[in-house]
Amino acid sequence: MKLRTNQIIRSFLETTTFALIAVALLSGCGKRNTGKETIQNVGSDTMVNLAQAWAEVYADVAPGISVEVSGGGSGTGIAALINGTAEIANCSRAMKPAEKERALQNTKKTPIKLIVGFDALAVYVHKDNPLAEITLAKLAEIYGEGGETENWSQLGIDPPGGNDEIICISRQSNSGTYVYFREAVLGNKRDFKLGSRDMHGSKDVVELVSKTPGAIGYSGMGYATNEVKMLRISKVEGEASYAPTIENTLTKNYPIARPLFMYSLGEPVGKIKAYLDWCLSKAGQKIVEDSGYVSLSTG
Repeated sequence: MKLRTNQIIRSFLETTTFALIAVALLSGCGKRNTGKETIQNVGSDTMVNLAQAWAEVYADVAPGISVEVSGGGSGTGIAALINGTAEIANCSRAMKPAEKERALQNTKKTPIKLIVGFDALAVYVHKDNPLAEITLAKLAEIYGEGGETENWSQLGIDPPGGNDEIICISRQSNSGTYVYFREAVLGNKRDFKLGSRDMHGSKDVVELVSKTPGAIGYSGMGYATNEVKMLRISKVEGEASYAPTIENTLTKNYPIARPLFMYSLGEPVGKIKAYLDWCLSKAGQKIVEDSGYVSLSTG
């Protein structure tokens, strides 16, 4: 009986060992077959479609490099850069001095900023909403803490879909779009009012507005669809209002426009420099335009 037990144990160990060796060999073969270096590119949801388009084309330009893109918001990208788990952070806002300092302390490298394009932050309403334009001050009264505008009738229009309530669609606080909108529309001393529906991604904002007649939301102009309308914006009452277009972004007539950034840890070298240089090239900037943003070459 003891002999039989030993034989079973030995057979089990031999089988298990063989299986582990086989897995190891297969894993090794997978690495040899791919043989690619990776670039971890994390951050802005505003830029995630652009970043993915870049990565897909760059796979043909540099077959030995795989650019792995993930979103989560500018804050997520900055945190990954600070922790050293990303080599490039996509940001729709500039890094704060304290964030740069933490990155330097953790990685011994200072983040380097690169402007890769421009974006007009559009204000979206449902396609059937009769509202066509709005001032920055009225936007602040809709979104800002203490703001008194809560119904469409207060803006002098009939309630879209029969519901007079203005449903505010916003982004989560780790979003660079959230931070930029707050600074550009509400100012540095005012926060968002409670009760907004805070979405994870730029696309999510536009989709919810398209399905909600009484909604208003903000997102990059590259996410526009036929189911929503982008409002013209004026800086103050009585002045001309401007749509979020390439021309109005470049002339700075549209008041909610911003640069798009990519940050590297320290001066980019090697594969990082090659990739960033390509993003700034004619081919890379063409993809910026095709993604609905304003390229550096256009400017």
